[in-house]
Amino acid sequence: MTLRANWSYPTPIRFGAGRICELAEACAAAGIRKPLLVTDKGLASLPITAATLDLMQAAGLGRAIFADVDPNPNEINLAAGVAAYTSGGHDGVIAFGGGSGLDLGKAVAFMAGQTRPVWDYEDIGDWWTRADPAAIAPIVAVPTTAGTGSEVGRASVLTNSVTHEKKIIFHPKILPSVVICDPELTVGMPKPITAGTGMDAFAHCLEAYCSPHFHPMSAGIALEGMRLVKDYLPRAYADGTDIEARGQMMAAAAMGAVAFQKGLGAIHAISHPIGAVHNTHHGTTNAVVMQPVLRFNRTAIEGRIEQAAAYLGIEGGFGGFYAFVGQLNAELGIPANLTALGVTNPDLAALTVSALQDPSTGGNPVEMTAANTRALLEACL
Repeated sequence: MTLRANWSYPTPIRFGAGRICELAEACAAAGIRKPLLVTDKGLASLPITAATLDLMQAAGLGRAIFADVDPNPNEINLAAGVAAYTSGGHDGVIAFGGGSGLDLGKAVAFMAGQTRPVWDYEDIGDWWTRADPAAIAPIVAVPTTAGTGSEVGRASVLTNSVTHEKKIIFHPKILPSVVICDPELTVGMPKPITAGTGMDAFAHCLEAYCSPHFHPMSAGIALEGMRLVKDYLPRAYADGTDIEARGQMMAAAAMGAVAFQKGLGAIHAISHPIGAVHNTHHGTTNAVVMQPVLRFNRTAIEGRIEQAAAYLGIEGGFGGFYAFVGQLNAELGIPANLTALGVTNPDLAALTVSALQDPSTGGNPVEMTAANTRALLEACL
């Protein structure tokens, strides 16, 4: 099978090895003439970023870059990015990197023309209608990891640096105009990042599949996304130069983000406040809490998990699926619990409140309460 295609679900995607060379065409399609490339601090000095800036410069797009982006980006990073965008006279953003670079880049494009504070556009009710859609700059998204799927998402996750809460900022026009998924850009990912981002994709698919909301299209995408992770994440982890495995994982990441239109659940409701307060890697945190959440939800999802296990070729129904998750985590070097991840002296009361306030709770198959959520957090430790 040739891993090369053009997709338009939910936005035009140029998928295939070497397709970063089409960056100038992608910018032209989005109507961008003077882009600001937004990425994170870790990627700023890497060869793939330098090569991308060279492509921009050769095409007459300049080589402007903003990289003051933390692993869990916040409103301080956003303000600095908007200032760089405005002072540079840019007309669009190239969001480049993993979840942090993609989310911050999308937020810069969104906020550069708005007049209200970013928190006024949180994903609550119809708050997104407060934004001026005509002032949202076009975005070309270029993922360099295979996990978050932010390249096909209509939201950005920002951490409030004052309250240490992760907030979802939503608007339909945050969806990038064009996406370039080039698996060659992911070849240099270190093993822990390959593992953590890959399990993030699996968590998106798993929670979307288990969500009680009705969205059969997303459910089908989620199921196949889980299969891709099962088959290809161990290969990508074992050999980072395996382009087929890297490409399939990029597909799984995008599929997970498309699928979770159906909803997320307790994995993310717990992972978001843990990451905001303890600065843990999001995907790795998802992987750590996955088995406790499966136990938590078992009464509501056992039948669906049995069906998924059969599709994935996992014997033993729910128990076999549960064991598979544990074995995969061990194979990928994922810490056994939150304590091993580095979460020490957690404020369980505050984390419980934050978890229950997270919008992901609405998609969990079992209703989350103060009592059972605190017990779940304790089980994750």
